Amino acid sequence: MSFTFDDDALVLPQGAWARTHRRMLRWQGREIAGLTQGDLRPYLFPVYSPRGFAVTTERPADHPHHNSLWIAADHVVCRVPAGDGFEDYAYNFYVDDVFQGRAPGRQVQERVEGREISSDVFRIEQQIAWRGPAEWAASHGRQAMAETRVTDVTVAASHHLLDVRSTLTPCAFDLVLGPTRHAYFNYRVAESMRVMSGGSLRDDGDRCNASSVGGVSARYVTYAGPVGGGNVAGVCLMLHPGDGDPSWFTADWGVVTGGSFRSRERSLAKGESVTFRARYVVFDGEPDAAALAVAYREFLALPI
Repeated sequence: MSFTFDDDALVLPQGAWARTHRRMLRWQGREIAGLTQGDLRPYLFPVYSPRGFAVTTERPADHPHHNSLWIAADHVVCRVPAGDGFEDYAYNFYVDDVFQGRAPGRQVQERVEGREISSDVFRIEQQIAWRGPAEWAASHGRQAMAETRVTDVTVAASHHLLDVRSTLTPCAFDLVLGPTRHAYFNYRVAESMRVMSGGSLRDDGDRCNASSVGGVSARYVTYAGPVGGGNVAGVCLMLHPGDGDPSWFTADWGVVTGGSFRSRERSLAKGESVTFRARYVVFDGEPDAAALAVAYREFLALPI
């Protein structure tokens, strides 16, 4: 076996316990990424480039809910039957506190399995419950939806590919997602990689920095910057256009968010499902426009 996917040992004082759980994915003994279950959501941290540089940050001081490489949405509405009609119960699964009047929910990983597909591809499958906060008549929180998240990790000499398929299914109620800029696929780069620290932010149309990057015309967005010792590394997020017109929120201080319901809501009836797809390319060196274009074309050709 080329890959291992084991619990990450935490050294703690006697009698102490950890509030998070992490499993580390390694390829031929080299660390690739850690699958972490935090208080409110699962996410990937740390995330390493092929040369072993950490390219994301876990809980930055300015936005502690930015968890490295994660999935989230801050405007999720459950349409709960009441009397002869419905009442809208609105939650946020993005900020770790009440946000715009919406109480924070939790994404709870209920099951995780990993298996080696080939000598250079490993698949992680998660079952995740999106639950609202504890409230009247729902002491454990209403489960808004169930998510099946499949992440295929491909290891190559010049880059790592993280192909994510996230399938959402409402549980007991019809749902409305968005509109919001805080959804759906996200990453937050290491502090040294930010534009304000000497890094670069660029989309596939060669537009630079947050003032220019974004909009429905961008197919993917890349952050690259210094990672120490004169080295440069980067992360590129690609969205699948078949899931809706992509839209972006970016910032020179280090975050990229891409999704398809920034300006309009997405409704899901109970019993329906929707799948969103993304590819993260983690690489060393300056961004290679030709190589990223090839990675994007190959991403579009993946089976659904």
